[in-house]
Amino acid sequence: MWGVKGASCQVKDRTRAPAEESPQRREKNPGQEKAVQISHYSTSHLLSDHKKFPSFFRTVPSDAFQSLGLAKLVMYFGWNWVGLLAVDNDYGQQGIQMVRQEIIKGGACVAFAENIMMNQPNCNAPHIVKVIRESTVQVIIVFSTDVELIPILVEMLRHNITNKTFVASEAWSTSSLHSIGQLSRLLTGTIGLAFYSGSIPGLSRFLKAVHPNSSMEMDWINIFWEQTFNCKLIRDKNSTDALDNYLNECTGQENLENIKNSFTDVSNLRTTYNVYTAVLVVAKALDDLNNCILSKSTLTQNNCADIYQLKPWQLLYYMKKARVKLNGGRELYFDQNGDPPAVYDIVNWQMSPDGGIQQVKVGSYDTAAATGQLFIINASLLRWATEDSQVPLSVCSESCPLGFRKAPIKGQPVCCFECVGCPQGEISNHTDAVDCFKCPKDKWPNPQKSQCLQKPIDYLSFEEPLGTTLMISSIASSFIPSLILRLFIKHKNSPIVKANNLTLSCLLLTSLSFCFLCSLVFIGYPIPEKCLLRQVAFGLVFTLCISCILAKTMLVVFVFMATRPGTSLKKWASPQVSYLIIAMCFSIQLIFCITWLSLTPPFPQYSFQVQSIIIVECNEGSPIAFWIMLGYLFLLAAISFIVAFLARRLPDTFNEAQFITFSMMAFLSVWISYIPASLSAQGKYTVAMEIFGILASSWALVICMFLPKCFILLFRPQKNTREYLMKSKCALKTV
Repeated sequence: MWGVKGASCQVKDRTRAPAEESPQRREKNPGQEKAVQISHYSTSHLLSDHKKFPSFFRTVPSDAFQSLGLAKLVMYFGWNWVGLLAVDNDYGQQGIQMVRQEIIKGGACVAFAENIMMNQPNCNAPHIVKVIRESTVQVIIVFSTDVELIPILVEMLRHNITNKTFVASEAWSTSSLHSIGQLSRLLTGTIGLAFYSGSIPGLSRFLKAVHPNSSMEMDWINIFWEQTFNCKLIRDKNSTDALDNYLNECTGQENLENIKNSFTDVSNLRTTYNVYTAVLVVAKALDDLNNCILSKSTLTQNNCADIYQLKPWQLLYYMKKARVKLNGGRELYFDQNGDPPAVYDIVNWQMSPDGGIQQVKVGSYDTAAATGQLFIINASLLRWATEDSQVPLSVCSESCPLGFRKAPIKGQPVCCFECVGCPQGEISNHTDAVDCFKCPKDKWPNPQKSQCLQKPIDYLSFEEPLGTTLMISSIASSFIPSLILRLFIKHKNSPIVKANNLTLSCLLLTSLSFCFLCSLVFIGYPIPEKCLLRQVAFGLVFTLCISCILAKTMLVVFVFMATRPGTSLKKWASPQVSYLIIAMCFSIQLIFCITWLSLTPPFPQYSFQVQSIIIVECNEGSPIAFWIMLGYLFLLAAISFIVAFLARRLPDTFNEAQFITFSMMAFLSVWISYIPASLSAQGKYTVAMEIFGILASSWALVICMFLPKCFILLFRPQKNTREYLMKSKCALKTV
């Protein structure tokens, strides 16, 4: 059975199917007596129904494979906004519907789908061209034959529409439309699928051996010979035929070896090759039948067929089993539907050097190829109609760049969209992203919102200016109490030093030096050891410091009260009581800190509260424990302040209570201010605020407690005498 191409807009079908057997005949004879049919040109996918057509085979692929290949071609070049044209017969309508389904399945969109009406004289060309002109598509898939397409192309020329790229079905991808010169500017850049072009062994040698004197004495050979060599064959020497239209008489010595024309060119055979393979596979089936081995026969009753009394069903059996190795490495066989492996050439219509159009093979589509070789295109061979010969762009909306996402436009296909920037904190790292996504916690979007960058790790380091400044300030400040201590030791026998209890003063100054130095533990990367040490060190050294001040305050009160007549408080005015107060206050804080470290010890952690950075900080383990420790310090300072405030007017030449009052007021002010400041700060600035609180409160104690005494020791030595002290006491008693 041979398929038939349409010849004009009035031809209805491109292929014809074999007549379907009636149900009554199939019941009596289930397909065994039906003649084997093999086609070299019928492509309708309906013929793949082997229940209806059990004895039909073909050496060309079904249109189902072609439709899938055309859709893959569109996807390969990134065209997601295409138009469809199809002739209104079974070939066009069935083929274009499958193309449409595959295109939509692949994520592309169809801008329009129009039918070429064969029952109209102009094939509906004006309407179709109007749709094309008003559409933004640059790529049009045409499922038709060349004859039905001509009116559309002519109408496009009339409206000067030359910026479209056609994707051709195999029915016209290798047609002679390019020979119509006026259509060349429309068809340049066309790409499509074509039947596989193969070589037939010995055909070239056979064609070149054709000669008018050969045994094939046919009129067409004579005509061919005369036209090829531009001469006249004269069989009868007595003939008076004129030679006016010819240069000379054909001698018969002409040679076809050097002739190059469509007759001798066997490099691009398609339909002919399909005829060749059809004959070859029938021959292979007959050969297998003739070489049947009785012991291996699977025919009925284990008998081999008689080649001279062949039944159709016997040939049908061998046709289904036939496998023919073709030159080029391909193997021809039939699947359960009678279809061969689908192989197409991909052809591109290009301008030739002489100004015409040539159809160049640029790739292949082979459904039987290995994975990754199914669809192959040599991009270097492609030529397009664009000025720079780049792949035409056919999209409804331009691709969204990195950092943007696609937002659908209401009432438009999914291929039509707007590009919307990603919100803060999210990125899109590929073009045409549907959604933006958030970066991991340890990363942050770059300014273009196209990739996630590693967040900088934030902590108070020794290298940065703030950390360096605080470090130098802490170290330098720690020397001040040491210098004061040396001054006190140097003047240890002076009245002002004796009046301030040298032992307590030494202990207080030593603890103040450690108060300045403990701020160093807060600077640098928060390793576990630092996290364990820093708050505990801060709490213990300040507890020791405040305990010393509280002991001084209580000692002043006890000394004054012990001087009253008849009092029994003299024993409370001894230095041992001061040491006992310091030991008790310090021990309470020490026990609490040990318990804290045992139950919920501090540890380093990463904080992602600030979006743009990773804060490395120490988690205090138990915030309640931290505030209890700080609250205990406040309690000691508050008691010292209250007691010193009440004792501020006690008669004393060097009224220690007044200095303690001011120092405790400054200490409490610093730490009360620290609480809201630390809650509003983040990261390294919280740590810096605590270091500032440590330095400020330590300096407050140094200045208020020791600056007046140092001033007298250094600049008013006349006040640091026993005579001045006794004189001041007498004056106070008089008052």
